[in-house]
Amino acid sequence: MVHDKRLLELRKKMHKKKPSFRRVESWRYKRVKDPWRKARGIDSQTRKKTKTGVKSPSVGYRTPKKIRGLHPSGYEEVRVVNIQEINDLNKNRHAIKISGKLGAKKRITLIDYCQKRGFKILNLGISQKEIESLEAMAEAPISEIEDQDFIDIDELEDSLEGD
Repeated sequence: MVHDKRLLELRKKMHKKKPSFRRVESWRYKRVKDPWRKARGIDSQTRKKTKTGVKSPSVGYRTPKKIRGLHPSGYEEVRVVNIQEINDLNKNRHAIKISGKLGAKKRITLIDYCQKRGFKILNLGISQKEIESLEAMAEAPISEIEDQDFIDIDELEDSLEGD
């Protein structure tokens, strides 16, 4: 269920107009770091909210509640590590982000499973070319795999001893 397109467009426009909230005078002194901190000076133009002061975060900059925290595609992002976690999800409402901790072999099976179920995957993390080469290596018997696919241990040891 992709949420209201109108609200997503509105959020996109709002993000363009929203200033980058910087800490007062962070551009002036190295010791003052950039992330936002509330202005507390007695004469601070930012605290007084005058025209000359830096813009402060306020409620008026928030996005519509219905779509707050959603991915730009309109889906809810869900981080997935294994197939069991996918069974509780709805393909029309959730988009999947595959955990970066997964290796290529498990990632491929998870991607296959998700695509068969019709889920949107936000980070394939592995190119289609890599997927095809891994599948080919998995299907091919060891005798057909080329020598360049393996690391020669003797050469590796020689190069390490040379260093």
